Amino acid sequence: MLENPRTPRVRAVAKLAKREARKDTGLYLLEGPQAVREALTYRPDTLVEVYATPTALERHQDIRTLLTDEGIEAEFVTETVLDAMADTVTPQGFVAVARQNPTALKDIFAAEPKLIAICEEVRDPGNLGTIIRAADAAGADAVILTGRTVDPYNPKVVRSTTGSLFHLPVSVGAELEDVIERAHGAGLTVIAADVKGDDLLEARADGALANPTAWLFGNEAHGLEDEALQLVDRALRLPIFGRAESLNLATAASVCLYESAFAHRA
Repeated sequence: MLENPRTPRVRAVAKLAKREARKDTGLYLLEGPQAVREALTYRPDTLVEVYATPTALERHQDIRTLLTDEGIEAEFVTETVLDAMADTVTPQGFVAVARQNPTALKDIFAAEPKLIAICEEVRDPGNLGTIIRAADAAGADAVILTGRTVDPYNPKVVRSTTGSLFHLPVSVGAELEDVIERAHGAGLTVIAADVKGDDLLEARADGALANPTAWLFGNEAHGLEDEALQLVDRALRLPIFGRAESLNLATAASVCLYESAFAHRA
């Protein structure tokens, strides 16, 4: 059992909370039973190390079974060691290290997607994680991150996806112009979510949302640049029926993705 929180091994795990360490190693941090369970279920090949307290492993017999099935042995640690490793205050008995597994852009479009989310300079980890989770829930085929969008392997992003990071392809580091060109080549209509766009209800009425669609979401503070808007087929805004000044980006993205999901299944 690991008991000393000051060992190089513990410090190496803790460093993965920093982007530089993730970039250098190609690894990232998973925290809590939900993340570990989803990784074991959907991407066990990416797991490098699993750490758990004896109490947590006893409590989560399903995780113990998954570990056994995959031939992975969890390393027992004390609560103090686990706290030193984790980015969050309450890792709930589990921390794991996994290999980053972004999907190549060409593979996403080779799969003939019908619904994807493109995030251009989304900077808030919670927003990005929620968009990935919403895309998963809406049945999207992929999420593509462009510009200076936050690292999807940031611990806050990973936590806010609640496991959806393992459910659908996520591409990183692409140039927006290239993504939109590939989307058009794959037969997708590219729609920007933008406050200066047309009313989304008009698009719903004319059937435009039933087409294969790539939704483009911009920065929380200043939205999408004019250059980006010139590349898309259409810009749409969500109507505000009450007195709210605006909608949070992740909330708006969730509505847009579900509008397409409903239209595709109508």
